[in-house]
Amino acid sequence: MKRPIAVVACLFMAALAGCQTNGADGVVRTNEPSKGDVTSFGDAFDGLKTVGDVEYYASDQAVAEAKNQFRAENYGNAGALFFKATQLAPNDGGAWMGLAASCDRIHRFDLADRAYGRAFKLSGATPEYYNNVGYSFLLRGKLQDARSNFLKAYELAPNDPTVVNNLTLLSSSVQNIER
Repeated sequence: MKRPIAVVACLFMAALAGCQTNGADGVVRTNEPSKGDVTSFGDAFDGLKTVGDVEYYASDQAVAEAKNQFRAENYGNAGALFFKATQLAPNDGGAWMGLAASCDRIHRFDLADRAYGRAFKLSGATPEYYNNVGYSFLLRGKLQDARSNFLKAYELAPNDPTVVNNLTLLSSSVQNIER
């Protein structure tokens, strides 16, 4: 009978050994290493950041690389990275907007429309949203829809050079119709 009690006592002591109590606030912390602890790879924990210290979101790296791919006109790669970012952070309106723009450039307008819908729910009626949707319609050849969206963007941000350039591009598209 003494043996099961000894086993339970050992298990209890092992569980307590994994906990740490900060003398100042009396809070038990089980996820923070103590001074001198090492990782399973033999590295010291000193200098490693805990979850509370992280200064970026998991999707930030994917978004940054996606923007680089988009600027390099690798729209398929950009779309894949923006999609990854939306999976890592589903409430990131910027990632959804980037995904939609990438889908526009590869002429997957069905996917672009879904991504724009999600971006609108998350970010709302921003000049960037209306400008991008207008450009999407311009790529599709729907010039009236493009114009109405560009004008909404212009109303919200009349000094935005991208919006002004897209309105100029639209007017030149109307004047130089190619069949």
